[in-house]
Amino acid sequence: MRLLRSSLQSLHSQFSQPLEDLPNEFKPPEKLLYLTPHFEIFLCEDYINFKHRRQHSQHMSEGQTPNIQGDVSSFKERILVHCDLDAFFAAVEILHHNLDPEKPLIIGSDPQGGRGRGIVSTCNYAARAFGIHSAMPVSEAWRRCPGHPFGPGHYIRGSRGLYSRASRQVMSILKEPAEFFEKASIDEAYLDITEHVGGDWDVAYALCRTLQNTIEQKVGLTASFGIAPTRILAKMSSEVNKPKGIFRILPDEIADFFEGRSLREVPGIGPKRATQLAEWGFVTVDEAYVLGELALGRMAGERFAHWLTRVVDGTTSSEVSQLRSRKSIGKERTFSSDQTDHEAVLDVLRSLTHRVLKRSKEMGISGRLAEVKIRYTGFETHTHGRSIPVAMDEPDVFLRLAEHLFATNVQHNRGLRLVGFRLGQLDMPPTRQAMLLLHEEE
Repeated sequence: MRLLRSSLQSLHSQFSQPLEDLPNEFKPPEKLLYLTPHFEIFLCEDYINFKHRRQHSQHMSEGQTPNIQGDVSSFKERILVHCDLDAFFAAVEILHHNLDPEKPLIIGSDPQGGRGRGIVSTCNYAARAFGIHSAMPVSEAWRRCPGHPFGPGHYIRGSRGLYSRASRQVMSILKEPAEFFEKASIDEAYLDITEHVGGDWDVAYALCRTLQNTIEQKVGLTASFGIAPTRILAKMSSEVNKPKGIFRILPDEIADFFEGRSLREVPGIGPKRATQLAEWGFVTVDEAYVLGELALGRMAGERFAHWLTRVVDGTTSSEVSQLRSRKSIGKERTFSSDQTDHEAVLDVLRSLTHRVLKRSKEMGISGRLAEVKIRYTGFETHTHGRSIPVAMDEPDVFLRLAEHLFATNVQHNRGLRLVGFRLGQLDMPPTRQAMLLLHEEE
């Protein structure tokens, strides 16, 4: 028996009779009453369904009677979905140019036979097998997977307009069943479908399968779906069965999900934090969790320990909203002349990101939205953003986001006049809000 499972199962011993021994539901006119030192369980108006016991125990411990007849506001756990399009940019190019998906496709700057100065925007799964990834120097990508006639790699610049059109088509499909909808980036979105499925997790799974098939049939792209009660769990579950997969985490399966799972798989835990915990001998989430918040806080900081505990307990944010915070922290750099060396510009962006995150830590502020600002010759300006499931202040996390946003959105055949980074959707104590106004970007 794993440590995490045993630590949580101790809660079940408080009941006078194991819940697993109870029938799935009790219908009127039967009466049921269980008294324990911590819980009072009463028969509801129609029935009690013990399939997801945690949800009902929360209602009853607060003296509430859940309305199973469709009052969605009574559901303590929301049913959230995270949709992530599989290798989106490469998939759009393959579809548009009728390319072979089994051959490596690299989108980015002109490699110039391995002598090019530029970066990789993205690539398909076949190219990833060669170790190629977003923001990699295109010369390194060519070394790993040469293009014709020296190797199987197919290099193209990419077409931004194609991606926007495909994204709009997919998002219009996803919006239909969502009570609340949030576009996290051009290729991913969060949906709250609690009301649409009546709080039924099986119906939610079937709905995701329908959405998956509809996107493939109408747009020609594949997508992976994660279903869970919180944003961060939905995000993690969408990664489990990629590509073209669906994975669901029920409220009473959260502990099992984290057993043996690497800390690096949790969004918001970067390489430095994972290395720090590994030096103490903790590599997996359950190993860190069973330490307890106090002991973990002494090793990795109270704030991190509190956050990780909430992640495993399933009590992080379940809010899905289109609203964006107007407050933000940002830095930008205007170049004295147009820059065509995108590798050098990416280095500047990394520096700006570090400066913004350093300032946010000093102010005790975390954020959930990363935005990269790019201005081209002629003052044409574009802003590209991506949100993460929970507010964080880890530099490594936002550095990777900034690199990805720049690499996948920069127009490789144009000179750059300005680059910037902004941290948005801020989470801060009320005492810090006035302080933020004094630190707005110059």
